[in-house]
Formats: sequence, structure tokens, C-alpha cells
Amino acid sequence: MPGVRGQSPRMWILLPTLALIGCAPAREPADLVLLGGKIVTMDAARPEVSALAARGGRIVAIGEDREIERLVGPSTEVVRLGGRLAVPGLIESHGHLVSLGRLRTNLDVTGTRSFEEIVARVREEAQRAKPGQWIFGRGWHQEKWDRRPDVLVEGFPTHDALTEASPHNPVLLRHSSGHAAVANAAALEAAGITSVTKDPPGGRILHDRSGRPTGVLIENAEDAVAEAMEKARAGRPRKEIDEEGRRLIELAQEECLSKGITTFQDAGSSFETIDRMKQMAVQGRLRMRLWVMTNEPNSKLRERLSHYRLLGLGNGFLTVRAIKRQIDGAMGSRGAWLLEPYSDDPTTSGLSTLAMADLEETARLAIENGFQLAIHAIGDRANREVLDLYERTFAAHPEKKDLRWRIEHAQNVDPFDVPRFARLGVIASMQGIHCTSDGPWVVARLGAERAREEAYVWRKLLDSGALICNGTDTPVEDVDPIANFHASVTRSLADGSQFFPEQRMTREEALRSYTSSAAHAAFQENAVGTLAPGKLADVTVLSRDILTVPDEEIVGTRVLYTIVGGKVAFRSPDGS
Repeated sequence: MPGVRGQSPRMWILLPTLALIGCAPAREPADLVLLGGKIVTMDAARPEVSALAARGGRIVAIGEDREIERLVGPSTEVVRLGGRLAVPGLIESHGHLVSLGRLRTNLDVTGTRSFEEIVARVREEAQRAKPGQWIFGRGWHQEKWDRRPDVLVEGFPTHDALTEASPHNPVLLRHSSGHAAVANAAALEAAGITSVTKDPPGGRILHDRSGRPTGVLIENAEDAVAEAMEKARAGRPRKEIDEEGRRLIELAQEECLSKGITTFQDAGSSFETIDRMKQMAVQGRLRMRLWVMTNEPNSKLRERLSHYRLLGLGNGFLTVRAIKRQIDGAMGSRGAWLLEPYSDDPTTSGLSTLAMADLEETARLAIENGFQLAIHAIGDRANREVLDLYERTFAAHPEKKDLRWRIEHAQNVDPFDVPRFARLGVIASMQGIHCTSDGPWVVARLGAERAREEAYVWRKLLDSGALICNGTDTPVEDVDPIANFHASVTRSLADGSQFFPEQRMTREEALRSYTSSAAHAAFQENAVGTLAPGKLADVTVLSRDILTVPDEEIVGTRVLYTIVGGKVAFRSPDGS
């Protein structure tokens, strides 16, 4: 495959002999049989079949109905697809698992159309909350409001209305991107933020003309308030904290399975959360496969990283083999690090959120401990800095092959840097839905020419030989892969226009980015991502053929079955 350094190492899944002898079905009855469908395998050896059989969590045969029906026994679960499309289990390549679960338990302001609507929801929450209890929410985006508040500072609201709505309860509402937040007066006080508080490295505290903090915190400036909130919550009994942590993972799993996700690549969890995942994996409480990046600081990585490389724990349900870092912020908050200033604010080129010396050490720790490195980079300057870092690291370690290091997002890439992804073997972990979600205001941030040349350049990257895996960055966006697939192949905005449609993926490319390419990006191509004998029996069944229906019909597609390890983990009420 273009852009891959060396040969694939031995995988954590050893495929049985059956994988070597083709598709001839064994006579022992299967646990699960799918019949009468259009099963797109994403495997060049046999791209499409009508039936599949699984036993013991793995695929034992694929073929036509008459072949596979022989494996139906008295206890076999038979799913008759009725001509519907089945594909390899869909892989979310970049999401935040615990944050997705938390979105279902805290104040969700996703989709709000004004700051006044957010304030009203906070007021209701404050009336229910105990005195002093923190109110935490997420999902607002000022560029998506129908009307703006009367008072704005750099396009953001001030905290006054939030403070009036919740005078006795600290409030922290995170931007939908996760790269900014607004806090009320009680939260600012808890964090010790005043008019004389200096900006932290890689962050900004916005102030009004009088010098008073507005409550809007950009990038690392949010940390002080988040730490104050966590300190308050840490006083709870340990049992309550652990139960909440497991519940958040369970809620996120339910959401993902209902939307066809069988493997979730988690973009950054603490060692504490990973310990919780390990416990759940051993107990058989993970219902979909997790591939996890740890986001601990270098000080903790130096001490403990070698103990956290896990490959297929809990019968293949938990793998930890990557480190997550972040070099810049998001475009919406003007935190993405650019080579040239923002078109709509020439006073700034964004932020570098982590010192290069720290990233250099992380790269050393990763390569010495056999971990992939995945760095968040959105701006063109951020992407160039990361590619430079990777190139230096690879050159210093020529003995290390097939590293598959990743850039998470790769949203704005200078034309000079596009071919470097393939040449270095760096994976572009991108999110199709970001393009259509952000499209209405990206041109204002970058200017038309820079947006055309650099923004979400999937076609340029694919044509250069780079590998793209796809995801939603949930809870920044809905974890729904259908909406993401539609965005990837149409780049259609809400008003019917298209965001530089020449950069679209084909439908096959978009499906590959959610299956075989996503598996390759995690060193799991020998286990998942395609449907073939010996592979894990992870399958997603859809109500419509997203490979052939008209563009406008893709978004109405529903998930009928999500199958993980040969077992139906989600069944739509009308899945028959």
C-alpha cells in the first residue's frame, strides 16, 4: 500500500488454518448465519457474496446462500437480509468515548440556536441542582447561532447572563470543538481567574474593554476551571466515581452500537480510565472493540507507559498502543495554528498548545516503547510542524519500520506538505463531517483561495497515495457514520451548496476509510476491516445500499444490525 513503511508485523490475532484454505465451509454448524444479502467484504479476493457464517466469534465461511445454508444447525441464529447491504463492522477512527457517555448525562447544548437558549437551559438546571453543585455541559458553537447576543468580545458571548441564571452554582460549558469554553462568575472564582490572571502557555483568557474576564477561555486557559471542577467532584466516594466511570463507557457503547460501530478508536484516555476499561474487558463488559490512545503527560509516560501496551485483551476487545498529543487548537475558536494570519482576524495566526521540546520527548517515548504517536493538528502550520517532527524521528531510527504514526484531523494542509504523508507513511485520520459542519464559516477564517487549496483536501491526499481513516470526533459531532459517509462523498452543506466538491471521496473510498483503512491505521487489518474466513465476525447491516442509492437517500439509511464477534449486539426494532 502506498505510503506504508516496511512490512506489517505479526498481529495480535493469529488466524486459524481455515483462513489459508479459502472459503470451503466446515460441516460443524455455525453460531450465526447471514443469508440473502449484498455482503460487500472489502476483500479483493472475493469482493461480494450473499451469505456469511460465523462460529466462535470468527467468520468460518463466506459465499452464496446454497453453500452457507449447509452450516445452519438447530441452534444457529439465522439473519435473512432480504437483499440488504452488509459491510465489515464500521470503525470510528477518532472519537472520545468517555466524553460521549458524559454528553448523555450532563447538559447537552448541541444544536442550540442562540445563547439565550443556552442560558434558559442553564437556569432550569440550576433550579434542580444542589447549592454549589457544578453544572457542566458541551456542544455550543457561536457560528451556528441564528442570532447573536448584544454584547460580544471577539465574536464570543460574555458570562453575565450565565451568572444571572446560575449565581450559586459554578457553570462550565465546553465549546462543541472541545477547544474553548464559557464559565460563569462562580466557576471563574473557583479557578482563581481574575482581571489580573495572565494567559497560560497555549491558551487565552478573553477580557472585555474594562479588563474583566468575559468567561470565555480558549484552549489551555480552560484547564484551570476544569481542574477546579474535577477537584470538587473528586471528593465523592471512590465507589461512586468508579461506578460513574463504568456507566459513561456503557452509555457510549450503547450509542455506538445503535449506529453500527463495532470498533472505536478512542482519541485520548488517562491511565485511570484505561484501568477501568481493562477491568471491563476482563469481566466481559465491553460490547464493542476499543483501540485506545493514552493522553497522559510525559512525566507519567516515563514512569508507566511500558505497562500499558495491551494487544487484544478480553478476547480481542481492548487494545492500547498509541499516544495522543495536541499541537494546536480548533478553527472555530481561532486556535488552529496557521502559517499566515486568519483572514477574519489578522492579529492572530492561532496557537501552539504544546512546546516542541515536549513533543520531541513524546516521540522518543513512543518509538522506544513500540507505541504509535497520534498528534492533533488542524492548522497548516501545525501539520507542517508535526510532519517535520515525524521525519526527524524516522530518520533518527531507520531500524524502526512500518510505524504508522498518525495526524489526527489534518484539516488544513499546505500543498507543499500533501505528498509528505504518503512519503513518510503518516496516516491522515480525518473527519468527513467536520467539512460540512464547519464549511459555512471556514472561508471567512481562511479566505477563499486558502480554503480551496488547503481545507479538507481528501482527494489530494488520496491521489498522492496517503491513507485516510474516517471518524466523527464525537461528541464534537454525532457519532453517526451514515451522516459522516454522506459528508465525505458529497461535501454538501445545509443550504444545498457544496464545499469545494472536487475534494470528495468516492463511495468505495469512503467505505474503505471506515473499514479496511481504519483497521490498517490501528495495525488490526488481520483481524477486522474486511470480511473473510478467519477474521473476527464484525458486521454492520444497513437498510439501504449506500454504495448505489442517490446522494439524497444516503442520510435516511438506518442501521438494522450491529454484529460483534458473531453476536448481534444491536438489532433495530424493524430489523427483520
